[in-house]
Order: sequence, then structure tokens, then C-alpha cells
Amino acid sequence: MALPLPPYLQFRSALHRLQRVPPWALLSLVLNGLLFITAMAMLRQLSQAGDAVLPQANAFAADPQPVAPFEPELGKRHSLDYEQWVALLAAEAEAAVAIDAPSQTVLLGDSLTLWFPANMLPGRRTWINQAISGEKSTGLRDRLYLLDSTSPEAVFIMVGINDLIWGGSEADLVYNVRKMVDYLHQTHPQTRVVVQSILPHGGEMATWEGRDRLVAVSPDLIRAVNAQLKAVAAETGAEFLDLYPLFVNGDGYLRADLTTDGLHLNQDGYMVWRTALALLNETEFQP
Repeated sequence: MALPLPPYLQFRSALHRLQRVPPWALLSLVLNGLLFITAMAMLRQLSQAGDAVLPQANAFAADPQPVAPFEPELGKRHSLDYEQWVALLAAEAEAAVAIDAPSQTVLLGDSLTLWFPANMLPGRRTWINQAISGEKSTGLRDRLYLLDSTSPEAVFIMVGINDLIWGGSEADLVYNVRKMVDYLHQTHPQTRVVVQSILPHGGEMATWEGRDRLVAVSPDLIRAVNAQLKAVAAETGAEFLDLYPLFVNGDGYLRADLTTDGLHLNQDGYMVWRTALALLNETEFQP
């Protein structure tokens, strides 16, 4: 029977094995461990705080819900018409330019992006939220000029569910996203452009007031559009962040534990999204 190695020889043997592991593999292992620990800690804090969920922006609500306590300004934004929203976002973009905000990262989208809690976004970046409740791909495409003077390191795009809800053409949606990527590459050639997948919805279990329109959007259609968006990203040199598998259940619908109404996200849903963003940021945005 072989005798065990002395402790110092065991350490040297382990160190030798580690030296043979590629650096990227070690980095990936460490980052995934840290992200898992962080996510579990934040979920524990949220569960200890009770069952309250975030009020959500709703493009079709006649009576807006109460304002989230940590984002009071968003309540005022909800009362603005579209032109006023665009003017407000223009002013915010100009403010980022005026102060020369470091590590600018832009979020583009609809109410799902709008209601992303600022205190849950990954750190070490200046996040500029340029989302509008109810936004469709045509409107987003036409207001990208607001970013012309900014200097973002990355731009994240999530748009399309409102196009599909209101019967828009999937071909037009995909065309508009392609034009957005092309425009951003032209105006900001050094900026990483990230196209994010459309999320699933809750189907028959949804309680959102536009439920009938939502149910008419089949899971197969969302998957087909996401496949086209992934192809657009590859063809245009953008990146594709596939969030869909993180939110979908076994039947192809939005997981009930991640949503408030079958369309919008609760805090746990934003934690899932936040973790995906954090992993991308930590692996790609190293100083």
C-alpha cells in the first residue's frame, strides 16, 4: 500500500496541475463561482424583504401602478407622451456627454428595460437607460441619433415583443434591428453592440391586461424571431445575448417565478438578467 505524500509534496503536485489549466478556464471558473455566490446572496436578501415585487411600466395601462421606492423618477416618466420621452432621453444622453461619464453602457428597449432597477445593474459602469415603455422597433430605430454624441463602450438592444403583440411583421422587426446595428457600427465603430433575445411570455397564465394579444404570440414565433436576430448579429458583427433559455419553462412560456403578470419581470427575473449581464461584462470588459 502506497504511503500518502507529505503535505508540501501534495501542494506542489496540485500547483503543477493548476499550471497546466488554461488561464481562460480558471478565469471562467472563478467568475462563475463569484456570480453564483452573489446571485444567491441577493436572492436571499430579496426573500427576506418579503414577497413584494417591482411595479412595472405598462404601455397599455390606463392607471399606472405605484412608483418603485428606489426609482421615484420613473413614475413621472410614465406620464409623458412619446415626444416628451424622447426629449427627456436626449437630455440624459447630453448630460452623460457633458460630465464625460466613464465606461458608458447604454440600454435600449421597452418597459422591460425601462424598469431594470438601477441598483441591480452590474457595477463599475455608467449605465444610461434609454428605454421607453411600449417601444417598438421602428421607434427605437428612428431615435438612435440621440446617442450620436455619446461615447458608449457597449450598447445593449432588446426590442420586439411590442411589435409582435400589436401584429407587426417579423420581417420588419428583424430589418429594423439590422438597421440599428448598422447605424451604431457607423456612428460608434469602436462600440460593442449586443442584440438580446426576446423573452418568452406567460401565455394563458398571464394576468397582464393585454393578455389576449399576448396569447396570440406563439412560443414558436418568438423562437423563430430570436433565431433571425441571432443571424443578424452574426452577419453584422454584433454579439447575441441569448436570454430566452434562462426565462423559459418546459412548455415554452415565461417562468411564473420570474414575472409579475406574464409579461413584465419581478425582482428575481431582473436578478437572472443582471447575472447574465454581469458575466458578459466581467469576461469582456476587463480593465
